[in-house]
Amino acid sequence: MYRIALVLIARNESASIGRCLASVRPWVDDLLVLDTGSIDGTVAAAQAVGARVDHFVWVDDFAAARNRALALADADWNLVLDGDEWLRDGADSIAALRQKAPDFVGAIRVDSDFGAAGSTACASSWISRVLPRGVRYEGRIHEQPVHDMPVRRLAVHAGHDGYLPHALAAKRGRNAALLALALRDAPDDGYLLYQSGKDHAVYERFAAAADCFERAAAVLGEASPIAHDLLVRRLFALKRCGRHEVAVQLAESQRLRWDGSPDYWFTLGDLLLDWATTVPQRAGELLPMIEACWQRCRALGERPDLEGAVHGRGSFLAAANLVVLYEGTGRHAEAAAMRTWVGSEPL
Repeated sequence: MYRIALVLIARNESASIGRCLASVRPWVDDLLVLDTGSIDGTVAAAQAVGARVDHFVWVDDFAAARNRALALADADWNLVLDGDEWLRDGADSIAALRQKAPDFVGAIRVDSDFGAAGSTACASSWISRVLPRGVRYEGRIHEQPVHDMPVRRLAVHAGHDGYLPHALAAKRGRNAALLALALRDAPDDGYLLYQSGKDHAVYERFAAAADCFERAAAVLGEASPIAHDLLVRRLFALKRCGRHEVAVQLAESQRLRWDGSPDYWFTLGDLLLDWATTVPQRAGELLPMIEACWQRCRALGERPDLEGAVHGRGSFLAAANLVVLYEGTGRHAEAAAMRTWVGSEPL
């Protein structure tokens, strides 16, 4: 039997840490929380669920904190979560690790809610979060486990609400400062540039985001595990900068590679619609292309296996956009028929 620990670093997570710990507690042998300087009720909330809590003086380095927590856990298998995450599905896969030799790193699907109230969406990422004893992190921010083991995707899904507006407001500037320090030491690190672009985009600094994404793409190349998400985010940033023609050329250059991605086609349709709105004289040419993009999304269906895939782009979100398109162009019968497809569909 191999021992499993939940390993979590936290700071001022009293509102959510109990949810995280309770979702995992029945399936692990230990709950280890390393507090990095909370001034709220985080410690008490963690202890109330049965976690053992230790303390760490924050040194502006996430890897240092995570590595201290892993050392304290001292387990054969370590499930790494954050306080704003929780286990949604896959408890059996976690419990089954007790019977598995720790000779691989496990990737789990993290579904992140984002957007404003009333229009919340959900994007999926596959992240290495199940670590065998001895694996450690590197990186001041957006730290990554360093190892030479195979990575296996596990049937484990976690929820994450740290990208909702109230959470983003609370940590505004924190990530940007740490990313600046990290990029000072490694200015050509493609992953850091990608994360810096994401941070700029979250706070609507789209010109800076587009620049970071372009630099990241040049470094990482098409074989990168984050290539899909990077492209989609880059197209969106270019659209928000009004650089429609550049974005369309970029999308066209990647079409064969991502023809099976509903996120690619959804984003391209959105880009073309914004261009048609900006340059109305091109609407007649662009509207059929927009419709084809969103119909392609529906034909493909959902692809949560793709990094950064947004729930609904292969189903109800594409259908909703087609309803608006049909209504706006006087095609009311088609809009009514499409409306029957608008509704939440599980991944």
